[in-house]
Amino acid sequence: MSYQPPYRISEQILKLVSDLSAAIARYELLEPKLMTPMLRKEFKIRTIVGTLEIEGNTLGKERITAILDGKRVLGSPREIAEVKGAIQVYDQLDGFDVYSVKDLLHAHQMLMGEILKDAGAFRRSAVGVGGPEGLIHIAPPANKVQTLMSDLFEWLSQTDAHPLIISCVFHYELEFIHPFTDGNGRIGRLWQTLLLKDYKTVFASLPIESIIRDHQQQYYDALEASGSQGESTTFIEFMLEIILMAMEEAMSTGQVTGQVTGQVRSLLTVMGDQWWSTQELMDKLGMSHRQTFRENYLNPALMAKLVEMQDPDSPRSPKQKYRIRKT
Repeated sequence: MSYQPPYRISEQILKLVSDLSAAIARYELLEPKLMTPMLRKEFKIRTIVGTLEIEGNTLGKERITAILDGKRVLGSPREIAEVKGAIQVYDQLDGFDVYSVKDLLHAHQMLMGEILKDAGAFRRSAVGVGGPEGLIHIAPPANKVQTLMSDLFEWLSQTDAHPLIISCVFHYELEFIHPFTDGNGRIGRLWQTLLLKDYKTVFASLPIESIIRDHQQQYYDALEASGSQGESTTFIEFMLEIILMAMEEAMSTGQVTGQVTGQVRSLLTVMGDQWWSTQELMDKLGMSHRQTFRENYLNPALMAKLVEMQDPDSPRSPKQKYRIRKT
């Protein structure tokens, strides 16, 4: 093997790999009972929303869900194209060979085809990564990209490192090389998900990108720190923590939703993070009978403490609104 990405196996990495191995074993036992089609769709939406919001897409969960359902939405052509590209590529996770450079290029074409003229091809110009204080990373010269990516995929096909570590190293190295004019973050996160899925199929449905979005600054800090250190150890530690958080949250969410009715799960799916009136929620669910909605959807969700009121001191207020409980 001609190339070995620089990183160390720290005590933190060893602990996280051990903790993740135990979590994977628990999740594999629970997944058949927890992962309903509705929850699987919810996690897919969160994955797409997360990876796009990291890159500044502002459409939000509701409009992205509408696009996923084939509906028209208002938004900039670029942002809508970003959503459509992400939906297309995450719909076809099973169709990619994670060890193929050709498939990586094809995935980039699917993600960015409506946005970039050179989508699906390695860049031919210099690029840098900016931060709040200016340029934080100058990517390798364009004439080195093909060789660097070939070396990275050769390492990927031959390394005997733990698959959890491999996925993190590949993600970091791709961001360091920055092989495309745009879309490097999206393709790096996608390929880590594919590598994890290749290791254990349970990872196909975990919204890891959503957890990264919730810790976006730490994500950038870990990339920058590893760049300064000349090795990906810090980034590996960060991403393993993210993966563990995603797995624990999925188990927790699945256990909660598995204890409630299908009607309540339907309500939770359409609510999201914003406040909704009773009529708005009924409209989203396609319902017209208020008493049925309250008895079978809203009241059970409130009793299970899955939904909260905007004005709990006036529960019968005609202006009352509801959202998924934050704490």
